[in-house]
Amino acid sequence: MATIKFLGATQEVTGSCHLLQSPVFGRILLDCGMHQGGGGDVVERMAEEWFGFKPCEIDAVILSHAHMDHSGMLPKLFHDGYSGPVYCTPATRDLLDIMLRDAAGLYERDLERENLRRERRGLAPLPQEYTIADVESVMRACETRPYRREFAVGGARVTFQDAGHILGSAITEIRFEEQGQSKTLVFSGDLGKRGAVLMNDPAVVTEADVVLMEGTYGNRDHRTVDDTVVQFEEILRDAWRRGGNVIIPAFAVGRTQELLFYIGLLAHQGKLDDWQVILDSPMAIAVTHLYDRWLSELDSEDIKPLREADKKSLRQFIPRLHLSATVEESMAINKIKNGAIIIAGSGMCNGGRIRHHMKQRIWDKRNTVVFVGFQARGTLGRVLVDGAKRIKLFGEDYVVSARIETLGGFSAHAGQTELIAWISQFTTQPRVALVHGEPEALDALAEKLWREKGIKAEAPAEGQGWVF
Repeated sequence: MATIKFLGATQEVTGSCHLLQSPVFGRILLDCGMHQGGGGDVVERMAEEWFGFKPCEIDAVILSHAHMDHSGMLPKLFHDGYSGPVYCTPATRDLLDIMLRDAAGLYERDLERENLRRERRGLAPLPQEYTIADVESVMRACETRPYRREFAVGGARVTFQDAGHILGSAITEIRFEEQGQSKTLVFSGDLGKRGAVLMNDPAVVTEADVVLMEGTYGNRDHRTVDDTVVQFEEILRDAWRRGGNVIIPAFAVGRTQELLFYIGLLAHQGKLDDWQVILDSPMAIAVTHLYDRWLSELDSEDIKPLREADKKSLRQFIPRLHLSATVEESMAINKIKNGAIIIAGSGMCNGGRIRHHMKQRIWDKRNTVVFVGFQARGTLGRVLVDGAKRIKLFGEDYVVSARIETLGGFSAHAGQTELIAWISQFTTQPRVALVHGEPEALDALAEKLWREKGIKAEAPAEGQGWVF
């Protein structure tokens, strides 16, 4: 009998990983994500990570998309003995190359610093959990498949559908015959919003025996995009009047490109003051170049304003855009006293250049910090969104005097109503597992599904398994 074991993103929004097993196809791993947030840096988290299986016994990996909480443990998986294929869409493969190399560089530098500190205290060094060679192994193992084209994984038939979350994101359908029965498992990955800028709407899927559906925003809906853009415009206008800078902790993949689009749109509509826009993230710069290469695959209606403005890329769409790639360019931003919109990673402020910009500006009441995505528990972003008056950065205390704003409508995840609509389209009454959500969000979603649709949904605990 087929089984699915839930190993990550169980009652939390991070570390996506699920193990599907059957004599028909062996062992398939759905995602292999890193846990993010929860305190500690990447070195500590990597040292604590362990697999609930032997990597050498896995037959295939199917990757929903390139975000680190879905892909970040792939190099360690290979380091620890996995040698099979990684199936993903072509755009996911391109994004993965950027993201895993960037993460490996950060990890190796952080590990070197941590081991120097440990040496000074007379402690044994931490082992290196993976190297850039393991990233190379991941990339060589990637076997890309386009949307809507069935392919074989062992005795299973697999199809990717567009999830509408980020470039290349996929809903995975897995069909197989077992003991004379036809069985289907559908893994939503992360579902995007309907009408999200640049992205196509999530594909409609109607048949499954088991569905794994994300529930990040299972307890609420987002503001409409139109209302969010108006709110963003008002925040920028107020910040301009107060004579400060705007700091936006942004996820390098998807959210940054969406922000660039809307800033460019405001500029071309004459609704933007004379802001200098600075993209201070080498990875986000590389990803933006990649989005520009894939423009033909994005929503044709959304990119119409670029064509009307005679712009061939997102980078050309913003009149005063500066791409800050080097450390020296990033440090030079400290000299800018006002008039700059600074977009930098990481999106949850748990690493990257954004923490240096916070150090320079969080204490100044003229400045504004705008959060544009989900902030996981244990991250600095969540602490600030929850209203902290003081924070600690680089071992020092800082007062929070800058204005803190949140724009929920730019989320790349479906809200509660859209999640309910997506699962309601199934005609086969599947068993539903809610994953990738905090407990209160999953509980609220499950309760509403049962009350309004008669759909029973469960939120499995880590390590729990189902037979189907």
